[in-house]
Amino acid sequence: MTETPTAPTTSVLIVDDQPMQRFGFRMLLESQDDMKVAGEAGTGTEAVRLAAELAPDVVLMDIRMPGMDGIEATRRIIERGPVPRILILTTFDMDEYAYAGLRAGASGFLVKDALPEELLAGIRAVAAGDAIVAPGLTRRLLDAYVHHLPAAPGAPAALDPRVAALTDREREILTVIARGWTNTEIAQRLHLAESTVKTHISRILAKTGARDRVQAVIVAYDAKLVEPT
Repeated sequence: MTETPTAPTTSVLIVDDQPMQRFGFRMLLESQDDMKVAGEAGTGTEAVRLAAELAPDVVLMDIRMPGMDGIEATRRIIERGPVPRILILTTFDMDEYAYAGLRAGASGFLVKDALPEELLAGIRAVAAGDAIVAPGLTRRLLDAYVHHLPAAPGAPAALDPRVAALTDREREILTVIARGWTNTEIAQRLHLAESTVKTHISRILAKTGARDRVQAVIVAYDAKLVEPT
């Protein structure tokens, strides 16, 4: 008799300064067969330490905490590498700090009052290497947050080494990704096979050093390939 393969288990580090919030997240995650709680942290400093010690697959990262906030904790975790996927949790969906968290290296964000199934889907998506911010929402998100931050230092797009390394086609695809196009839309509008689009995106991620689609979009904004509306 053939055994059914066991689904991989995603380990999650919960970071929030509110004990009741952490308890709620733990109860939800422990109800899932494919998830386990690696640990809990109540401060950014503790999150950095536990991320290194426990090597979770995903970190649920609160932004506003006393002492080291979630943005700085995200930055430090990313700098240490290899790193888990970080999912920023915000109180408000227009929280200007969410973009700063993405720029620090997070793979996406969710609001704290998201439905349980939305949070679980977000964790699974991030663990699988996808960006939790849906492609169609990417431009709205970054347009909203980029106005709150100073422009990233560096050279113009033509001299940005991450962009200069791309072929003309790859630069074109990066630009339309930043405009919120899905893979299907890119394939249809640029007359490419969807598998070819995926190959181009994989090369774009490798050349720019971006960890996922959201990070690639931030590169496009930093390099001025696109501008906020």
